[in-house]
Amino acid sequence: MNRLKIKKYAPRVVVNALVIFAMIIWIVPTLGLFITSFRSASDVARTGWWTVLNSPLKFTQYTFENYKNVLSTGGMSTAFRNSFIITIGGTVVPVFLAALAAFGLSKLHFGGRTFFYSLIVMMMVIPTQMTFVPVLRLYNKLSMSGTFVGLWLVHTGYGLPFAIFMLHNFFQALPDDLFQAAYIDGASVWVTFTRLALPLSVPAIASLVIFQFLFVWNDLLVALIYLGGHETVAPLTVRLSSLVGSYGQDWHLLTAAAFVSMIVPLIVFFSLQKYFVRGILGGSVKG
Repeated sequence: MNRLKIKKYAPRVVVNALVIFAMIIWIVPTLGLFITSFRSASDVARTGWWTVLNSPLKFTQYTFENYKNVLSTGGMSTAFRNSFIITIGGTVVPVFLAALAAFGLSKLHFGGRTFFYSLIVMMMVIPTQMTFVPVLRLYNKLSMSGTFVGLWLVHTGYGLPFAIFMLHNFFQALPDDLFQAAYIDGASVWVTFTRLALPLSVPAIASLVIFQFLFVWNDLLVALIYLGGHETVAPLTVRLSSLVGSYGQDWHLLTAAAFVSMIVPLIVFFSLQKYFVRGILGGSVKG
C-alpha cells in the first residue's frame, strides 16, 4: 500500500520541487534588485545585498533616497509619464482593431477571408528589423518621427498580426448558433460584436492586453528607432539606457530605476492574472 502511494505521489512531488526551484531562481535576482535599490552607495560597494538577510531589522533603516534621486534626475518622471502615454495608446488601439479583425475573419462569411487570415499569419514570421528602414523613411516624410501618434501606430502595426491570430482562435471557438440566433432576432453585426463577442472574450482580451502592454512598456529598440532624436517623448526604457551610460558605477541608482520600470508591469499582470490562463487556453478547445 505504501509503495502504491509512493508511485502515485512521487511524480507530483518531483514536479512541485522543480516548480519551487524555478521560482526561487526567478525570485532571488528580483529580491536582490529590490534590496539594493534601498541601499546607499557605500553599502553597495562594501557588502553584498544578501548580507541584509543576516540582520533583517536593519533593512528598515534604509530610505527612499535612491528613488527620489532617480525620479528627480535626468527627466525620469517625464519618461515615466511618456511610457504611460505610449503604452496605453500602443495597447488599446491594436487590441481594439485586432478584436474587430478577428471577429470578422472568424464569424463573417466573405470571399477571401482564408487568404487574408493566412496573410496575417505569414506577417508574424517577418523579422521586425526588416521594416525599420522603409517605415522610418515614410515617417520622416510625414514628420511622424518622435511623436506619440507615430509610436502608437508603429506598435499597432507590429502587434496586430499576433493579436489577430490570438483572438481569432478564441472567436472561432465560440458557437455559431449563438450568433445566428442573434441575427434572427434582428441584431446587427455591430450589436453581436459588442453584446456577445466582446463579453464572452474578456479572458482572451485580458491575456492579449498583458502581452501587448508588457511588449510596449519594455520596448527599447522600436522607441530608439522612431524617436528621431526627440527626447521630449522618450519612454522610461530609453532613459534607463542613458542612465547606464551616465551612472554606470552608481548601482544603487540603477537598481532603483530598474525596479521603478518593473512596478507597473507587475501591477498589470497580477491585476489580470485570473484571466490569463483562461484566455490562453480558451481557444484551444471547443465547448
